[in-house]
Amino acid sequence: MTDRTATDDVSVVIGRELPYLRRYARALTGSQTTGDNYAAATLEAILQEASIFDRAMQPKVALFRAFHKIWSTAGAPTADTEDPGTRLESRALDHMAGLTNNTREALLLSTIESFNNEEIGTVMGIDADEASELIHIAIREMEKSMAGKVMIIEDEAIIAMDIHSIVAEMGHEVTGIARTRSAAVDLGTRERPDLILADIQLADNSSGIDAVNDLLGQFGEIPVIFITAFPERLLTGDKPEPAFLISKPYSEEQVRSAVSQAMFFSSTETLSSPA
Repeated sequence: MTDRTATDDVSVVIGRELPYLRRYARALTGSQTTGDNYAAATLEAILQEASIFDRAMQPKVALFRAFHKIWSTAGAPTADTEDPGTRLESRALDHMAGLTNNTREALLLSTIESFNNEEIGTVMGIDADEASELIHIAIREMEKSMAGKVMIIEDEAIIAMDIHSIVAEMGHEVTGIARTRSAAVDLGTRERPDLILADIQLADNSSGIDAVNDLLGQFGEIPVIFITAFPERLLTGDKPEPAFLISKPYSEEQVRSAVSQAMFFSSTETLSSPA
């Protein structure tokens, strides 16, 4: 096999996993731009030094391990607080400094990317027991972080009620459930949410993405979690794209993790610390 062929093969393998790396990087940083920059830096590093991507590992593990080498070397990102477009990210990064080191990384790798503890250990350069402990710490710290108002956009009644139950048990107030784009706009107009949980395809064939964009156009920055059976369709590199994305079928742990982190990154002044 020629060097060119080997490079092409690696590119194909990495290409299949790249949407998930971008999803992870965005959730980790709370920003599409910053997350994508870290993903791009990882690809550049692999091109410069092919050994960073260990082909003896499962491709997704190898790619995320390469990302973490870049992430740990660069340290925590910083945002330009003078730029209004990055104020949400800046507040989030300031807040993130108060968390136990490496906990959010371990939690995201487990709940969003479905790595087991051994794989998380390989990605982060720690052992499986430490990975497990970091996950438990993250859950405790993030669920204590904030409480707020959550709006659900979902046309399947069973799923909507399940999400409602999970969110309410976490201590958040659910403002309502909308099944269509127009209903979502009406609901959001009546009571401004601190967080939106939205499906992509709605009951009348309207778009959850359009509903969210309508609300963001009205209110400005609100954290959004999209739920879809086809996450790669929302991770194409085009803008705007979600920082928080859950794949269907989802687990309760995934919803709890995403909600906690989206609330964590919120700059909404109405958010309050639970009693």
